[in-house]
Amino acid sequence: MRRRSAWRQIRGSGQNRYAAAATSRLSRLLCAVAVVAAAGTGTAVQAAAPATAATVAATPLGQVVPVPASVRPHGAPFTLTPATRIDVAARSRAARPVADYLAGLLRPATGYRLPVTAARTGGAIVLRLDGDRALGDEGYRLTSGPGGVEIRAARPAGLFHGVQTLRQLLPAGVERHVRQHGPWTVAGGTITDVPRYSYRGAMLDVARHFFTVPQVERYIDELALYKVNRLHLHLTDDQGWRIAVSAYPRLASYGGSTEVGGGPGGYYTKAQYQQIVRYAASRFLTVVPEVDMPAHTNAALASYADLNCNGVAPPLYTGTKVGFSSLCVPKDVTYRFVAQVLREIAALTPGPYLHIGGDEAHSTKPADYVSFMDRIQPIVGKLGKTVIGWHQLTDAHPVRGAIAQYWGTAGNEAKVVAAAKAGTKLVMSPANHAYLDMKYNPSSPLGLNWAGYVEVKDAYGWDPATFLRGAPASAVLGVEAPLWSETISTEDHINYLAFPRLPAIAELGWSPAATHNWESFRVRLAAQGPRWDALGIDYYRSPQVGWPAANR
Repeated sequence: MRRRSAWRQIRGSGQNRYAAAATSRLSRLLCAVAVVAAAGTGTAVQAAAPATAATVAATPLGQVVPVPASVRPHGAPFTLTPATRIDVAARSRAARPVADYLAGLLRPATGYRLPVTAARTGGAIVLRLDGDRALGDEGYRLTSGPGGVEIRAARPAGLFHGVQTLRQLLPAGVERHVRQHGPWTVAGGTITDVPRYSYRGAMLDVARHFFTVPQVERYIDELALYKVNRLHLHLTDDQGWRIAVSAYPRLASYGGSTEVGGGPGGYYTKAQYQQIVRYAASRFLTVVPEVDMPAHTNAALASYADLNCNGVAPPLYTGTKVGFSSLCVPKDVTYRFVAQVLREIAALTPGPYLHIGGDEAHSTKPADYVSFMDRIQPIVGKLGKTVIGWHQLTDAHPVRGAIAQYWGTAGNEAKVVAAAKAGTKLVMSPANHAYLDMKYNPSSPLGLNWAGYVEVKDAYGWDPATFLRGAPASAVLGVEAPLWSETISTEDHINYLAFPRLPAIAELGWSPAATHNWESFRVRLAAQGPRWDALGIDYYRSPQVGWPAANR
């Protein structure tokens, strides 16, 4: 699937810096086309109040990523002061964690106390759950003026997304963990925002190279800033098994003992995995665990000989070739193994999904592949979960409600189109646009290039609704940006490949199609550079983006 040419492993701190470098709900909600205020946002701008020195200093309401659905600038700005509070309704227990999160973000850089209260007076940041159904599960309305900022939403996730927008409207220095000089000003006006798609994901491959709990948590925080709501963890592959399974302890202790290039590997205990799940939930991301089958299984085959048709366990594998391994389809022990593994992972994962892989099964006979996928999908259903598989799942018979994750490059795969027409939902991850592990250009020190070179304009330059020609737009559940780890092993490696392309995919998933405009996006993306510097994100300085001088 993802890796048709291998690339040597790059490791070590010496490589860490690279200076070379709308929906029906929306139509009901908005009475006019989205209005985005900021230079070059690509949509109509309503007349704003005359600018003052304070409004000029504030970030324009529309200069955020993803771009909001509707922006109406008006009135004077709000400026945080030492007396500012964060107010929530006294009985709104669901809003209180979001308020505490916001206070934790703002206190270090501002130096302000920012107490979370229920005072309901002026000069505050107010978070309200008001039950406005038009905002859906994740939408919000942010209103700013001299008396304060108010964020309203129907559900806590909406409040949280509104907080991310507020965060970007403040100066980039607010991201630093030591006190900074203000002023901390938010432009006046109203943002009304709902997502285009309900599934907005990012995948991290922890199997090729293992990433620790703190490293995964940091990535979660970065995803949350751009309103990503799904974290797909690729937990198993030929090079490593990364999740403890009580019924098969050697999967982790032996199968997880190595990684690409022969490193020490690692795995998550059940408690550690649950910690990741809880942390993601606190940022309103749902974890999607993947156990890739029947191929990409050498770590399992090496751990338990019975899973091999010949009963002989192969050696552990630390290379990057694909398609050579397969569970033994005819053996009943295979299905006992699959059922137990999925049962234990499902019990640890409160989200609705189990990803069963299904790609690059080159060593599995086509008839055996169909038999295997048809037999294991009902196991997922009996666990109360929804099946997700790579789009090769459509070579078999997707069960009702199944989701196929499309990673192709051509956009004309007939079986995928047919499945979509028959009711299978799609998560769009075309490798020549959405794969974060593709090189930016031939001189990129990290990544692969089997799907081509993917600059930030390529990551942004496609439409999830139309990329797969012939598939109904209604079949598209959302988008996902996978990051495979053959060539990466550090946080800086993750950030170099993810930024600035991850925000591009995030905008495609969140913002209305009518706002899709490269010239607008590149201006707003450039404004993110100082924020990434403040956050310690070591990103690729794409020449396609007019970064501020200090960020080039």
